[in-house]
Amino acid sequence: MIKAIARFPKFLKEVKAELKKVNWSTRQELTGATLLVLISAGLMLLYIWAVDSGFSNFLKLLLK
Repeated sequence: MIKAIARFPKFLKEVKAELKKVNWSTRQELTGATLLVLISAGLMLLYIWAVDSGFSNFLKLLLK
């Protein structure tokens, strides 16, 4: 346990060094990706709703 505590500052220095190597997205890239996700989720929502409504109506016709 004490060894782990003693190694913690070295770990933090290594984390800081690795984070400097990260290629961070620009605000414009992040906005574009967010819009893409929202549009994709909306289209999937509409597709699932349409299929569900279609099956529901089909079953109602069968059970009448």
